[in-house]
Amino acid sequence: MKVAFFDTKPYDIPAFEKLGEERGIKFKFYETKLTEDTADLVKGCDAVCVFVNDTVNAAVIDRLCEYGINILALRCAGYNNVDINYAKDKIRVVRVPAYSPYAVAEHAMALLLTSIRRIHKAYIRTRDFNFSLSGLTGFDLHGKTVGVVGTGKIGRIFVDICRGFGMHVIAYDKFPAENSGIEYVSLDELFSQSDIISFHCPLTDETYHMIDGSSMEKLKKGVVIINTSRGALIDAEALLEGIKARKIGAACLDVYEEEADVFFQDFSGHIIADDVLARLISMPNVIVTSHQAFLTEEALNNIAETTVDNLLTCFRGESCGNELVM
Repeated sequence: MKVAFFDTKPYDIPAFEKLGEERGIKFKFYETKLTEDTADLVKGCDAVCVFVNDTVNAAVIDRLCEYGINILALRCAGYNNVDINYAKDKIRVVRVPAYSPYAVAEHAMALLLTSIRRIHKAYIRTRDFNFSLSGLTGFDLHGKTVGVVGTGKIGRIFVDICRGFGMHVIAYDKFPAENSGIEYVSLDELFSQSDIISFHCPLTDETYHMIDGSSMEKLKKGVVIINTSRGALIDAEALLEGIKARKIGAACLDVYEEEADVFFQDFSGHIIADDVLARLISMPNVIVTSHQAFLTEEALNNIAETTVDNLLTCFRGESCGNELVM
């Protein structure tokens, strides 16, 4: 079985190469992202493996079908970059729904602690032997209200972590988790009551720009926003305005609305063309990591294992429990 593997990063290769050799899959690793312009690279392959910033729209799906590709394997949980409706009856689409929910939830808490306790600033200071505490005052998490938007596996683990800190947890989810003991409220209530808001929901038409100019007015002054899910849940320009207006106390972002052409690459010697991202990063109360919440050894191994299982199951023509489109 030959699989065209797009948007390859160095950390992807070891686990996929090892499993591929063991189970009879030959991966053709491409650094480029899958787009209509790069779809010809799938020629001679049986399936395609993509990540969060590859483009799988109607035009790309048609090109894949022209080359006889009938299996599309996402090595991630989200699938907002795939035209699911158009893919129906054309190509099987599978994903990795739960590679390591602990990795993402723990990263969200790491971002929060780093931000409110000014750990990143203290690290830079002490590297220069500056041991002043001026400007490093934070606040206790104990007793604070945290609003969790989305209570799937990752969201529920984040809830447990917050409870361990003695925080009061409220949540919003269109489909509440039964018998979870979680206190669910309306989205407006969550916005108005929360000292901290963390997003753990998928990107859909309904969740697009949940934080925008309008919803910003409902937030508690000084709220801390955490997003380790999908960038477009938050209108980046509205977020920037909220920070400038002192409405947003801090923002912890592992994802960004226009990240596709920036994240996962080294631009340290270049000028960033995205003015909004550049201005966000320049803010003293904003922390940005480049979509790394998933990046643990356990998660990478789980992603490779599940993706390979998905590919082989579909290749044999069997039903797959992780299938989105059949």
